[in-house]
Amino acid sequence: MSSVTPLRKDEMSTDTLSRLTPGPLASSTPASAQSPLAPDQVRGGAGKRAPAIKLPSGKALVDGLWPPAAGILGFLTLWALLAPMVQTSLGALPGPGDVWDAFKGLMVEFAAARADAAATEAAGNIYSGPPTFVDQILTSLKTVALGFILASLVAVPLGLVAGMSKRFNAAINPLVQVMRPISPLAWLPIVTMVVSASITSDDPTLAKSFVISAIVVMLCSLWPTLINTAIGTASIDKDLLNVGRVLKLGWLARLTKLVLPSSLPYIFTGMRLSLGTGWMVLIAAEMLAQNPGLGKFVWDEFQNGNEKSLARIMVAVVVIGLIGFGLDRIMMALQAFVSRNRTF
Repeated sequence: MSSVTPLRKDEMSTDTLSRLTPGPLASSTPASAQSPLAPDQVRGGAGKRAPAIKLPSGKALVDGLWPPAAGILGFLTLWALLAPMVQTSLGALPGPGDVWDAFKGLMVEFAAARADAAATEAAGNIYSGPPTFVDQILTSLKTVALGFILASLVAVPLGLVAGMSKRFNAAINPLVQVMRPISPLAWLPIVTMVVSASITSDDPTLAKSFVISAIVVMLCSLWPTLINTAIGTASIDKDLLNVGRVLKLGWLARLTKLVLPSSLPYIFTGMRLSLGTGWMVLIAAEMLAQNPGLGKFVWDEFQNGNEKSLARIMVAVVVIGLIGFGLDRIMMALQAFVSRNRTF
């Protein structure tokens, strides 16, 4: 978790106070004593040289790459050697080569489906073929995105208020502790009945299955963001808040200039955890409710029970893991970018 370094009284510089107050503060240093600006600084940096990009040395690159490469290679080797020894009702466990062949087969099916869809649409008809593996991936990504956005819109404001108000925090804390451990499998029947009763149109804007999965993701993934936001807001140095009171900053100004910049590392850490939780919850919800997505793809292949099903299921498992890793890396990069550019 990224640490937050709050400003203290003895560290509040004239430049920091000038950004918190509406008008500029007069400098205590005489103009004659100030160091002159360099020509590049006078031009606003237009004449500055771009910093040279330092590439890692060959030894550093090798030292950084060979451990993960060795680990992956070792895993694939053990998988290839041990897979034929594991027998299932559908035959031997597929090895890396079988899984790769199954992946190529799924891509061929996707290309053929796209060609059929293009030909059907060119003839003026509507393509109604079954969704391909790639279509299922896109559906799952859209669903988790909607659920994650809804969870963030609910969790971040509640967390900020809970961190700034001890009474509000005490009021919602029992509810959070009770609802946080609830499994998505318990939420699913309730959400299904509520959404089915609420969406009665024959052609809704969003499909019922899509809305059900997104709401289940939201209900199960908002808690890490809510808790981390509240902790980050409550941990702000009181001296910094006192400076805001001395400068007579309003509630909104304190929130935007003091609270949010200090809480951002905590907020993004919670959002990373929420996104990972939402991705895991989504696959289980799709599998149980038979909603379109990767979860339904895995369940359908399990029900098919042919000789290719096990390899195709393992392709889906690998893709689910890679997507989860990619989503986490994206959130980590966004967190690092915001942390570097946050200002008081």
